[in-house]
Amino acid sequence: MKEINFDVNTDSGDFDIQANVRFIGNDLLVAIWGGEKPHIGAVSVAQPRPSLKDPKSISSTASVICLLGHKEDELAKAASEILSAVLNTRVVVSAGIHWDNLDEKGIERVIENSRQIVDIIIDKILCEFASNSL
Repeated sequence: MKEINFDVNTDSGDFDIQANVRFIGNDLLVAIWGGEKPHIGAVSVAQPRPSLKDPKSISSTASVICLLGHKEDELAKAASEILSAVLNTRVVVSAGIHWDNLDEKGIERVIENSRQIVDIIIDKILCEFASNSL
C-alpha cells in the first residue's frame, strides 16, 4: 500500500483551519488545528458499523476525550464519525482550534470551516487515492 500523508486547509479568508491526514495501514489519523493558539483540545476515535436504521449502509460510533476547558469535542466527534462512515475505516481525530475573543459570527465560521475541512479530506482521499484500494 502506498503511503498516504497530506495536508489540507480551508481557504475562506476568515478563521481558516488546517489538517494533516495520514493513513496508518487501513486506519486514518487526522489532526485538525487553527487559530492563534493551535493545540490538542479533544481526541475522538470512531469505527464503522452497520447503520441502526438501515443495516445495508455504513454508519459509525465514536468515543471522545476532551481536555479540561476545551470545546473541540463536538468537532472531533463529528469529523471522526463522518470520516469513518464514508471511508469505512477506523479513524482518530485530534482537534485544537483557538482564537482569542471569538464572537458568535466567528464561532459560526469556525464550525463551517470544520465541516468544510472534513469534506476536503473526503474529496481528496476518494479522488486521488481511491485507486490505491484503501
